[in-house]
Amino acid sequence: MTDSFVVSVTRFRVRSLRFLPFFLIHAQRCLAQIRRADGYMAGALRHDRDHAYWTTSVWRDEAALLAYVAGGAHRSAMPKMSEWGDEASTVRWVQDSAELPSWPEASDRMRHEGHPLPLRYPGPAHAGLGFAKSEPAQLVRI
Repeated sequence: MTDSFVVSVTRFRVRSLRFLPFFLIHAQRCLAQIRRADGYMAGALRHDRDHAYWTTSVWRDEAALLAYVAGGAHRSAMPKMSEWGDEASTVRWVQDSAELPSWPEASDRMRHEGHPLPLRYPGPAHAGLGFAKSEPAQLVRI
């Protein structure tokens, strides 16, 4: 029997620089949580020049991912994101490897298989996942 792993990719674009400090505080708290999360295998962050923030993470199974999403710092941050963002989306898939996907694969899957998240002030590209291609300003392994 082959092991399978759940990949989660998220993208969040801050709608105004005035929200950036608050977003970064919550992001740091979520990073501390993910590093301790049961079932977390690997992850990476990407910050694009257009103030979009990506995460990619690999999980032992769906239950481990959902436990992280529903608890702690992540749960506290999510309601605020709908106020602070103008683009937010997620995509998940199952793969046979615990390796992180490449950023081009993550972006491609987001565009073709992703789902927009509810936002109070969505931008024009939000619903159709028509986010602009942007150059990464920073890439970091979690």
